[in-house]
Amino acid sequence: MTAEGFLEGRRLQMARGVLLQCIMGGYPPSRFYGSDDGDLALVADLKQIHRLPWSEQPRALAICDADELTGESSRLSTRGQLKHVIARYAALGLAPVVATELEFFVFAPNPDPTQPFQPPMGLDGRREDGHSAFSISSNNGLRPFFKEVYACMAALGLPRDTFMHEMGVSQFEINLLHGDPLLLADQTFLFKHLLKEVALKHGLTVVCMAKPLAHTPGSSMHIHQSIVELGSGRNVFSDEAGEPTAAFRHFIGGQQAGMADFTALFAPNVNSYQRLCHPYASPNNACWSHDNRSAGLRIPASSPAARRVENRLPGADANPYLAIAASLAAGLYGIENRLEPSAAIQGEFQVPDNLSLPCTLHAALERLKRSHLAKELFGTEFIEGYIASKTMELTSFFDEITPWERRVLAAQA
Repeated sequence: MTAEGFLEGRRLQMARGVLLQCIMGGYPPSRFYGSDDGDLALVADLKQIHRLPWSEQPRALAICDADELTGESSRLSTRGQLKHVIARYAALGLAPVVATELEFFVFAPNPDPTQPFQPPMGLDGRREDGHSAFSISSNNGLRPFFKEVYACMAALGLPRDTFMHEMGVSQFEINLLHGDPLLLADQTFLFKHLLKEVALKHGLTVVCMAKPLAHTPGSSMHIHQSIVELGSGRNVFSDEAGEPTAAFRHFIGGQQAGMADFTALFAPNVNSYQRLCHPYASPNNACWSHDNRSAGLRIPASSPAARRVENRLPGADANPYLAIAASLAAGLYGIENRLEPSAAIQGEFQVPDNLSLPCTLHAALERLKRSHLAKELFGTEFIEGYIASKTMELTSFFDEITPWERRVLAAQA
């Protein structure tokens, strides 16, 4: 839209079905978004209008809510779903607080998608080979790229906590500062958009797939969660003596009750399960533990005021609005229904059957399809539409034969 049209308050409308568009570009049958495929209004959030610092042509980006023409938020909108969950907390005098940790890879250009990704050529004329985890060296030659990333983050008002080289080859992680869930979802979305745009300027490719490289750790989007009282700001997970509260237990119980049903919301793509089937630091379970990275729900070591629950299931490919909404909704369900968690686990452990999670997108979608809880919390229209869109993506994946199948199976009798 032109700046003049935006400032005049011209309404921007979009077909309702676009909210269910699958990643290949197609749409499920129109019955999933209204047979008429009528319009939605895109209503800009005035707190989220940003001049894009990487664009040579003056340009701005406005994050919008997708509202029905009658004025209410569309239940097909993931941002609307998150706002709905936050409102449910507010009705109880509570406010959730979250922080996201996003991992990503920086690669050389990859014009042929049949070839594996490669790290950029370093200043020493070599490509990184996987020995730089948590390193402070800069021979990868990415300083100009990260310098502009930092500058663009500052221009967009994205505060950062820590930035580090992660375990994978040319893999990095940023921790965003904790705060309001809607703000953190917006910031996570903006950061991923920023990364890809700045990378293109520098002749690089940023990839937020859950598992872009074989034999290499995948990329997560861990979600740290706590709850405070409106007004006082007191963390309801800790009592006056600094001990865990019943609300803390019930929140964990709710997380456990929803993780298997919501796996397809946290791990939305075929590739998501490549990360989860190699469970080191990518736990595909609903166990919980104090400071154990093998558990899907980890309680980091902290002061009582900072007591929080880390959901380690979502990948970097997850929709931040939907992943945060699903995690918080499950926790609130536990609080409202006083659900008790399983016993905490420590050290090496075997995952009980009742705390195991779906390990393929097909299994996750089948679990979501049977979930009364998902439909109760997010509405039948959203869940059925989401499943329809993701089923199209899964079908498209199965329409192709992978190199592994040709390499390994062609010679079999």
